[in-house]
Amino acid sequence: MDGEGLGLDEVLRAAEDAAPVESVDVVARNLEKRFSASEVSFWLVDVVGQEAVRLPRAGTAAERRGETRRRELAGSVHDRVLRSQRLHQEPDEEGGFRLVAPVTNRGDCVGVLDMVVPEVDDAVRDGVVQAAHALAYIVVTDRRFTDLYHWGRRTTTMSLAAEIQHQLLPSASCCEAAQFTLVGGLVPADDIGGDTYDYALDQDALYLSITDAMGHDTASALLATLTVNALRGARRAGRSLLEQAHAAHQAITRHGRGMTTGQLLRVHLETGTCELVNAGHPWPLRLRDKKVEELTLTVNLPFGVPAPVAYQVQRLQLEPGDRLVLVTDGMRERAAAAVDLPALIRATRDEHPREVVRAMTAAVHEACRGSLPDDATTMVLDWHGSRTGQRHLEGG
Repeated sequence: MDGEGLGLDEVLRAAEDAAPVESVDVVARNLEKRFSASEVSFWLVDVVGQEAVRLPRAGTAAERRGETRRRELAGSVHDRVLRSQRLHQEPDEEGGFRLVAPVTNRGDCVGVLDMVVPEVDDAVRDGVVQAAHALAYIVVTDRRFTDLYHWGRRTTTMSLAAEIQHQLLPSASCCEAAQFTLVGGLVPADDIGGDTYDYALDQDALYLSITDAMGHDTASALLATLTVNALRGARRAGRSLLEQAHAAHQAITRHGRGMTTGQLLRVHLETGTCELVNAGHPWPLRLRDKKVEELTLTVNLPFGVPAPVAYQVQRLQLEPGDRLVLVTDGMRERAAAAVDLPALIRATRDEHPREVVRAMTAAVHEACRGSLPDDATTMVLDWHGSRTGQRHLEGG
């Protein structure tokens, strides 16, 4: 086996020189040259996290037209790799070895890199892991320029309302930093229910929002658009949490019809002090020392309510080891009420927030027998309290 070939710096430069739809192929060719790898494939995780979809190599028009390969994630090797964030190795039928590596960027699981090599040692394993890590950066960069990665994540037809809702969400559902790990998840209703979540990190604070626009289908999606973009505009202008709340309220009362519940948070990275505005939204849950409690904060009126409003900034103190869980009412009402969220949060206390989000949304999906009457959305924030400026994470 020829271990020579392009190094990772050269791989990244070559990927940058290639067209955005071909840069993944650069990584594949590098692995084929360096390690005599065969059957190299990149599998994306679909939008709802239930299937893996193989991204076609450049020029495979048949797959691009829809004749693509898909696999159920549950119980698969791909699922185990995504959960563990570790390289998987197993013997191949032809006498070689199958290697599957997580493709993850700052905790956001993009997919997996799958291949067969004739021989394996520490150098090969390290090279494959590094290539997968480089691939994550390539995908995160290139998906700005092409629909290829968006297409690859879609396993069902999306309605106009679903398209609007999906574009309102952050491009990455997970973010890891020295002080925290944050993961969001949304399982849409059969008739889109207007849920969104959002986050942004600056030098001294983490901003979070979780919102639920009234109604269903395109009406709620348009109302959610007003809400999210008013919040983002105010946040990006450097306005306070209170001003962000009023911006959302004014946008809806001036340009929309209906109301939106929401919860806005600003977490100070140095101290763990959390400022919070609750606009008619379900209370957050906090796991501390194996105990789950509902934080019974003051609830103000929803955004857009046709009445005088006065939003209140409240404060709570996060301690290292705390887990804060935010939900929409689709996680708690009607059939979803059968799910014991506090018990589930306790049972998953040792899991990564990714797995907590997956467990919670899966439990609600099952309780609703696969047909959700309302969007089910959650955000899970683990507060580490680290001030080192370095991340401590599993992979990526």
